[in-house]
Amino acid sequence: MTIPEDKRALILDKLADHVLANGLSASSLRPLAKAAGTSDRMLLYYFADKGELVAAVLQHIAHRMVTLMEGAAAPEPLPYDALLSRLSAALSDPGFAPFMRVFLEVASGSANGDASLARIGETIGRGFLDWGKAQLKSDMPEEDAARLMVMLEGTVFLRAIGMGDVCERALRLKG
Repeated sequence: MTIPEDKRALILDKLADHVLANGLSASSLRPLAKAAGTSDRMLLYYFADKGELVAAVLQHIAHRMVTLMEGAAAPEPLPYDALLSRLSAALSDPGFAPFMRVFLEVASGSANGDASLARIGETIGRGFLDWGKAQLKSDMPEEDAARLMVMLEGTVFLRAIGMGDVCERALRLKG
């Protein structure tokens, strides 16, 4: 990496920490610059505009989340039900909560017409879909990965609105 690339990577780490702690909605340019220990003008030296900056931060957060998810992955692909159970338990862990809050904000912004967040969300979502497909032992990996994602995203949403009991019943988990 070159010095600007190294500096950009360090800035992305700090920005991701800020967004995970404070949310996307609390992340206008000045608070982001403060979190990175720089000025808003210097942020725009490393990123063409705020849209590129937000996209890079969300991709960085997604990468961190995949790294956490790797800890929940089995050494070999699993059948659908086993992987669903394993990932559902992992996503309900408090360590995943900041990630889930940020992605719910992305979904909310997308639903409210923010085309930039919709594009970013789709890119990240398709990456998660591919990751899930690679974790599955299935004759229909495309379909099962899609079902897995729908189930997991549904549980994230329902847990966020206080309906975790419905998720537990649907997933046949005790608790």
